[in-house]
Amino acid sequence: MKMSLSVRVAESPKRKDIAAIPVDELAPQAKNAGFQGLSIRASVVSIDSPPERIAFVKNLLDSLGLNVSMVTGNLALAVNNAAATDAIRNITPHLDLAEQLGARLVRVMLHEPSDIASARQAADEAAERGLTLCQQMHWGSLFETVNGALDVLADIDRKNFGVTYEPANLLACGDNIDPESIRRMAPHLCNVYFQNICLDATSSATFNTRCNGPVGIRFLPIDDPGGIDLPPLVRTLKEIGYEGWFTIHQPLLEGQGVDAVIRQSAAFIAPLLN
Repeated sequence: MKMSLSVRVAESPKRKDIAAIPVDELAPQAKNAGFQGLSIRASVVSIDSPPERIAFVKNLLDSLGLNVSMVTGNLALAVNNAAATDAIRNITPHLDLAEQLGARLVRVMLHEPSDIASARQAADEAAERGLTLCQQMHWGSLFETVNGALDVLADIDRKNFGVTYEPANLLACGDNIDPESIRRMAPHLCNVYFQNICLDATSSATFNTRCNGPVGIRFLPIDDPGGIDLPPLVRTLKEIGYEGWFTIHQPLLEGQGVDAVIRQSAAFIAPLLN
């Protein structure tokens, strides 16, 4: 597996469109910590960015030997608001951005069954360019549970439409995050995200799930043993032969510094992957 860092870690805790530190500071920190790629979001570069900004980011990452593991092409996808599904109805600029950054994975979002036909068409366009569309297991989408995801994937029926396995969202949506959940998703895995949480009904942070309504969660440091038990999941990924990206998708918690979190994340994850 290849270790990737989501630029979410350098976003302002309350704003997904503003970076706490610029990418030309973040990227060298990620490289020095041992990451091989960055998962790029709109806080760094988006489908609306001018060509010179896209070229700057690509040249920066090339100079460091970092790849782009996936692109999240606009703010709506990161926020998961009502406009998040617009990407599958106009996928071309998202594919353009992926090609310009050298990425092979493009994040999309499906909210309703009516999105499935558009997802097929978007996947067909992506296939012409050798790209894969990737839907994260995520609250508020058609991919809240393993069963739901598998049903939608069968309806889409495209080899280049896959899933980002993300246990925190599965936990909040009431599904299992055991090794069997990974085995069932194995044919469709194109990415893995990890953020550490625990359920907390008293927390002001909520995931607004379709299946269980608002669910209180608490974000934890990535290596906090009171959260998700990651080692069994990584062992299962190895057993099924998964060789794709493993992306740290941690938000920046109060009192944390970006560089310290990057180094902490790499120190925890790298030994598991290796």
